[in-house]
Amino acid sequence: MLILLIHICLSFISISQALPDSDESPTAAGDISYWCKTTPHPEPCKYFLGHNFDSRPRNRTHFRQMMFQVALDRAEVAQNYTATLESRCRSKRQKAAWNDCNKLFRDTIYQLNQTLEGTKYNTNGKNCSSFDAQTWLSAALTNLETCQTGSFELNVTKFIAPIIANNVSELISNSLAINEGFLTQGNDTENVDGDKDFPSWVTPGDRRLLQSSSWASRANVVVAKDRTGKFTSVQAAINYAAKVKRGNRRFIIYVKRGVYSENIAVANNLNNIMLVGDGLRYTIITSSRSVARGYTTYSSATAGIDGTGFIARGITFRNTAGPQNGQAVALRSASDLSVFYACGFEGYQDTLFVHAQRQFYKLCYIYGTIDFIFGNAAVVFQNCLIYVRRPLHGQVNVVTAQGRADPFQNTGISIQFCRIMAAPDLIPVAKTTNTYLGRPWQQYSRTVLIKTYIDSLVSPQGWLAWQNSNFAWETLYYGEYKNTGPGSSTRNRVKWKGYRVITSANEASRFTVANLIAGRAWLGATGVPFYSGL
Repeated sequence: MLILLIHICLSFISISQALPDSDESPTAAGDISYWCKTTPHPEPCKYFLGHNFDSRPRNRTHFRQMMFQVALDRAEVAQNYTATLESRCRSKRQKAAWNDCNKLFRDTIYQLNQTLEGTKYNTNGKNCSSFDAQTWLSAALTNLETCQTGSFELNVTKFIAPIIANNVSELISNSLAINEGFLTQGNDTENVDGDKDFPSWVTPGDRRLLQSSSWASRANVVVAKDRTGKFTSVQAAINYAAKVKRGNRRFIIYVKRGVYSENIAVANNLNNIMLVGDGLRYTIITSSRSVARGYTTYSSATAGIDGTGFIARGITFRNTAGPQNGQAVALRSASDLSVFYACGFEGYQDTLFVHAQRQFYKLCYIYGTIDFIFGNAAVVFQNCLIYVRRPLHGQVNVVTAQGRADPFQNTGISIQFCRIMAAPDLIPVAKTTNTYLGRPWQQYSRTVLIKTYIDSLVSPQGWLAWQNSNFAWETLYYGEYKNTGPGSSTRNRVKWKGYRVITSANEASRFTVANLIAGRAWLGATGVPFYSGL
């Protein structure tokens, strides 16, 4: 698992052009103001670099490290302040929003720490790539946006506002822009040759695990409703793993067939957990939290996964809140380098929250109504069945709502070799219910469908405006490439500047496993079969 550990170790300014060509030679004009004017948010850059450092940046690499450091410093200040607000919570809604923000700021500090440490040079060179750093910075910024979103949902924005007003978002946005210059400069090559059947982020041992059928003998611990295992609760097994697991070896939790009514969480300090069930029809983890019942979208999740390298196989994650209770998440994942293989995700609005970092879904079943695949991860779905359910009367269906809020975030939703179809309950009313492929949740929303079957339920215009506005029409990126089926015609699609019918294989390849999630560098080790290209 050492290889895996190494791999994980807002403006349109072109940073590669704005900064000096030489990384090693200081310039006469290289004071803090000079460097900060190349960032999307120069004023907080100048203020915090000027107050935190006595010397000016020596070169581009030094400037990047300084920006990472001040972002981390400010995030720690914000986290300390957030902790003091717990005693001021006067309602369940304030406490629910505070719980999210407190956790999300801790997660942001974790992401910034590994970015800062991972990009330092040591005797063996870099600990991680600039692509890794861009992923972690993207997640750090997404965390703060999720904190703010929760306060809107629960109508406690005034209570949460002081947590957000601390310049952390601007400093992370600057960090993303600066780090983008290292990517476009070509210092990192993610074009690592991978196995033809498996992406290489997955170790040979994990491949064998995923292909095995003898889970009982291979599992570290067994969960069973009939008490034939060590635990009857999935979360109890996860808690046990947190106590006994050492190092980065894979820890396997075999969950026997049964319906497990509970909410589960895998923390970001618990890596390389594998949950394996007896099949998505037989092993089910279910709960019914929703925004209508006082939770945020983030905290409504039946399963919340943060630990790096998580794998699930043969399990259904379900939220039974129903369409009448609004946002209700079945699975929320921010697990970097994670894999969900032959799993089910069942809900209505906001079923699958692909929150952040690099994720891969293979041979999965996904059911929902409104924005039911959403979030700001870099995520690829391959050979999945996407079923659109019957919404409430008067509602429309939207398959995706991608949440890219910064032009330098390396995130997006890619749906490849999948099938988008009506679920049995929608079929009788499919002709009178409008269904769309996606809508722009954030300014730089990015979603692509590649060689996917689109059934007749999808409206001819394909994509839906956000709340009847022209929000993000020019800045989003929505693309379709060589799709099939009666709903795949692009003749009457939206005319937004950001929408395109992709005709170039080179352009489409930006959203493949190899490029969007650098899958050839990690995915093969999980043992999940995949296509790295088109």
